[in-house]
Amino acid sequence: MKPETSSGPRLVSGLTGQIAGRFIGALGLYTLVMILGILFGGTFYASFTWHGDELLYKIAHFCLDYFFLVIPLAWLGGAVILFAFFWHRTLGYIEAVALASERLASPSPEPIHLPAPLFGVEAHLNLARENALRSAMLAKEAEQRKNDLVVYLAHDLKTPLTSVIGYLSLLRDEPDLPAEARARYTGVALDKAERLEELINEFFEITRFNLSRIELTLRRVDLVRMLEQITFEFEPLFRQKQLTCRLTLPARLEAVCDADKISRVFDNLLRNAAGYTPPGGEITVDGSADEAGVLLRFANPGPTIPPEKLARIFEQFYRLDASRASSTGGAGLGLAIARQIVEAHGGRITAASEQEAVRFIVWLPAPGKPAPAG
Repeated sequence: MKPETSSGPRLVSGLTGQIAGRFIGALGLYTLVMILGILFGGTFYASFTWHGDELLYKIAHFCLDYFFLVIPLAWLGGAVILFAFFWHRTLGYIEAVALASERLASPSPEPIHLPAPLFGVEAHLNLARENALRSAMLAKEAEQRKNDLVVYLAHDLKTPLTSVIGYLSLLRDEPDLPAEARARYTGVALDKAERLEELINEFFEITRFNLSRIELTLRRVDLVRMLEQITFEFEPLFRQKQLTCRLTLPARLEAVCDADKISRVFDNLLRNAAGYTPPGGEITVDGSADEAGVLLRFANPGPTIPPEKLARIFEQFYRLDASRASSTGGAGLGLAIARQIVEAHGGRITAASEQEAVRFIVWLPAPGKPAPAG
């Protein structure tokens, strides 16, 4: 999270308001002291020359001679001195805040310190500094994960490519190979070529995720038919991994969305579930709708995800499985892209994991409805 650039003017405005309030308070106190001093001084002066009714005359004479002439000048002089003092202090505070704000451009772990009267401003700037440090750290970690993945992917490209070249060379150089061996070599070459295609697609995912902006083409879509079609396309993968997928959905679930983008979300969630569900497991998808929007739940058995990993599961280039096993190895972009697409629709996607099960919840709003809190 970047610090708010508009907070500077608000801080200065609040600071000058605070100083102005203190100046007005000091000026009022100064005026009160002067009035009390005049009254006591006039009474004291008149008491020395009190002769009957002459006291009233003395007080009146004192007020006429001094209160309307000398006293206003004295009050004005004191007010000017107070104003100069507070103005100088205000400029000093503003300069201290400006210098501290400049540190937010390249924040350091060392906290910002300001004069005691600026405690509130100091706390605000330190909060912005901590947010900037956290954002910089997350960006650095994401960049490092991306660089590591590029290195891994580049290295992994060599293995299937070498196998494809090797087996195709055998097929070319030995035309009299038995049909069984030829079929086996062809099957291995095809498997490696498909793996090579997956790795290349991951490179494209990395590029598209960083350089593209999501533009939506909205229309009314029946999500039930979409999920039925996607799960049908996943049947070969489910059979290969000995998995089943059960849909528990109403007759229709309509949403106004970009069909291609939302289908990609469902594809990523099902592919992720297939990658982490043990053989013989069942992936379930259920959903419901109300006037606020559509709610879909994707659940699968699998190892419970620790809270610290669950909190980062939607970060780009973050992979639960740090190994490079092909069964679960990916660019770590599927869930990050899913979240980006769902949030572009004004919806929300969350994850939960407990008791050897993982669940993803996707909420898509009805037109004009905001996302629910939480």
